[in-house]
Amino acid sequence: MAASKKKPKKIADPASVASLHDRPDHADPVTQAVCHRIKELRKQHRWTLQQLADASHVSRSMLSQIERGQANPTLAVAYRIAQAFDLPLGQLVDIAMSESHIQIIRGDDPTFLYKSDENMQVRTLSPLNKEKDVEFYEIRLNPGAQMRSASHFEGTTEFLTVLKGAASVHSGEDICTLKKGDSAHYRADVPHMIACGGKSPMQCFLVVTYRA
Repeated sequence: MAASKKKPKKIADPASVASLHDRPDHADPVTQAVCHRIKELRKQHRWTLQQLADASHVSRSMLSQIERGQANPTLAVAYRIAQAFDLPLGQLVDIAMSESHIQIIRGDDPTFLYKSDENMQVRTLSPLNKEKDVEFYEIRLNPGAQMRSASHFEGTTEFLTVLKGAASVHSGEDICTLKKGDSAHYRADVPHMIACGGKSPMQCFLVVTYRA
């Protein structure tokens, strides 16, 4: 998962403009942790977004985007927010770094939707900003829907566990049918496919392992 260029809308706060270009999937773990820490600090102070906006002189819409992981704060914006909480900027970052060992993927975060249409939803449960040998997905397929994949790198395997409904798994010339609670481990370095195998929607977890 080339648009024509449009003239950007005028934004009242110039320091906020630069923070819009960075998407959360390109952010490093510390930046993500800072965004999360800002939201936690606001809740601890029992402030509304508007109250934080008034205290920091950062627009309410920008603060909302930062807290939802849709924009990353520039240095200037982060400095204003830290001042609003009566914290040095370094302390705001240090606090976030001390909490950045756990990365949370929220169930309602649209950033992690790999594919979504009327018949299929694929959501990645792995951090987007890291190179990794293992990827973790949640897959939902409606009756009749299929998810076809070309061959991955040699040695790649997949492990699928059905949580709801039934699934049909094709790996090369091999085919199996799985029901709720069943799991299958199969080659993914050949053409393969996961299909909804029943008359009701199917939900499963998929783990993809790449051999170095």
